[in-house]
Amino acid sequence: MGKCHRGNDVASVVLDRPFSTPGPDHFKLWSSFSRASFRRMILDAVSCGGGRHKRSSKSPPEQPTNLRSDCQQKKPAGSDRLSELLRLSESSENEEDVRQKVQMLEDLKRVVKLLQSSHVLEGAKDVRRLTKEVPDTRTTLALLGAIPPLIALLDSEDSISQIAALYALLNLAIGNDANKAAIVKSGAVHKMLKLVNEFPNPDVAEAVVANFLGLSALDSNKPIIGSSGAIAFLVKTLKNVQNTNSCQARHDSLRALYNLSISPLNVFPILESDLIAYIMNKLGDMDVSERFLSILCNVVSIAEARKAISSVPDAFPMLIDVVSWTDAPGCQEKASYILMVMAHKSYGDRQAMIEAGVASALLELTLLGSTLAQKRASRILECLRVDKGKQVSDNYGGMSTTISAPQGCTTYCSSVELNNGMEDDMMSEEKKAVKQLVQQSLQNNMKRIVKRANLPHEFVPSDHLKTLTSSSTSKSVPF
Repeated sequence: MGKCHRGNDVASVVLDRPFSTPGPDHFKLWSSFSRASFRRMILDAVSCGGGRHKRSSKSPPEQPTNLRSDCQQKKPAGSDRLSELLRLSESSENEEDVRQKVQMLEDLKRVVKLLQSSHVLEGAKDVRRLTKEVPDTRTTLALLGAIPPLIALLDSEDSISQIAALYALLNLAIGNDANKAAIVKSGAVHKMLKLVNEFPNPDVAEAVVANFLGLSALDSNKPIIGSSGAIAFLVKTLKNVQNTNSCQARHDSLRALYNLSISPLNVFPILESDLIAYIMNKLGDMDVSERFLSILCNVVSIAEARKAISSVPDAFPMLIDVVSWTDAPGCQEKASYILMVMAHKSYGDRQAMIEAGVASALLELTLLGSTLAQKRASRILECLRVDKGKQVSDNYGGMSTTISAPQGCTTYCSSVELNNGMEDDMMSEEKKAVKQLVQQSLQNNMKRIVKRANLPHEFVPSDHLKTLTSSSTSKSVPF
């Protein structure tokens, strides 16, 4: 056995000895070791391959740790083979990806060389195709220098080359703010406006509108595009689009105007283009009314814009009519916002709203509108209520003389009684209208609650609910 540790000697003897009846020496040997230490020696011997890994009694204490590390480093041959196969598969996949990327980079370099040669039209078509199929190529093409040749191609007198360059730039700018900024800084906006002014072509104009829509999405580009004269072109396209067969150009120009209206610096160019009056006169068009109202919401904070809105004939009756569109909650919210800002900023606008009958529409909105519309309508009513309180206090403060009829004047008394009777009738009609609105509000609220609870639609409204709402008062309505 050689010079070995006593524990390993005992373990080897116990493991190699044949089974027999234990003698007295074995009982002495068993009693000299505890069960725990004996179990530990057996496990060490088995894990290290029996008694083949022997430790010298003169070895330092650190040797058992080294032996354990040697045992841990040993792995089955199958595990090593599996690891090698996995590494080979990963390396092959990486090599395939690298090969594809290298091939794609060579293709992009080839396209940029075409743009810089006499085959610039072919290069522009390839840029449009590649940026549409592989969005990741947009950044790489811009870094390789594809934008300047495309902008230079806009100076061509060939409409085919112009359209190819426009759509190539459009695809380069989609979802890439760096390319948007680079295109605008390269002077593309002025060249696009020059195209639509000198070469009137519906297809070219539609491509320019699409580019303005994409480029105006970047905040830093909004003032540059707005000050270039693009707003007048977009408004003109929006007004005259009926003469063409492109509905897409109309929607793109309207969305581009909305993007530009976000910047306060573009409010004055918008006012100069007569867009406000056009919007107010086209509010009945349900397809674009919400976008129109969004533009008004962006500019109503400027005093000149509020003046332009209020100066349109029947501006407040039109906005009040929009407030009554129960089937268009988005339009209700935006129209109520416009009225709220104008009522808060101008006393004259508040008086014009009252004369147009805004109170009843706002009362209905507070009961039947969306949560946001209800809050805005409540604020407008509060603003109007403050004005009414001031008027009442002024009237009472100015009544220094006694206003009374001579005693015995039956004509005056009868007229007063008639007026009181008319007021009572009017109050009763108002109470009926309010009661009807309260009932409708309760039913709508119950529908919303049931919808949130995912109950069947047949549950609402029931006859029992209708009887409850008919007997309820306005105190039960959340305001």
